[in-house]
Amino acid sequence: MTEHLPQEKVVSATQRTAFQGYFRISEHRIRHTLFGGGVSPEITREVLERGHAAAVLPYDPQRDCVVLIRQFRPGAHVAGRHAWLWETVAGIIEEGESAEDLVHREAQEEAGLTLGELIPIHTYFCSPGGSSETTRTFCGRVDSRGAGGIYGLVDEGEDILVRTFTLDEARALLDSGEIGSASGVITLQWLLLNRNAVRARWS
Repeated sequence: MTEHLPQEKVVSATQRTAFQGYFRISEHRIRHTLFGGGVSPEITREVLERGHAAAVLPYDPQRDCVVLIRQFRPGAHVAGRHAWLWETVAGIIEEGESAEDLVHREAQEEAGLTLGELIPIHTYFCSPGGSSETTRTFCGRVDSRGAGGIYGLVDEGEDILVRTFTLDEARALLDSGEIGSASGVITLQWLLLNRNAVRARWS
């Protein structure tokens, strides 16, 4: 792991809650060290705080298939894009819950899937310039026979379409831009790079 440069540090920081709704927006006033020496003037930044997330790409090594979900995404709608995206199973980690527990739970709720072994992929910031959220990603072994249908929790406003794709079909969705969320892009690219090793591990 790359070490932090010794002069990089936050010198002072204060914060307040600017908005509290479904998510929280906090306002931060920060001074930090500069690469050329000295300390920055105070900067003010708003940060979206929605917790931390986990996502899993369900993969069937016997059939060389992945299971993807499709649902309405308000962020895509506001950005002027088509608001339904093909994605991985994902969710916000609740207090006291591990990332592994979260993806097992969400796989059942969102896709009716029982996950086997999980292979950790990566933990990344979604948009560190304005959000504190991180997402921890996994590849999860599944038996995809019979996978598909409509799932989701009605009381949470979920309407989720579940479909199985060969890995080559999923790559075509990726190449065409139909998989546009970060977790979908990252996990599928990882699996395409590591396909043979994963299949050998789960043979």
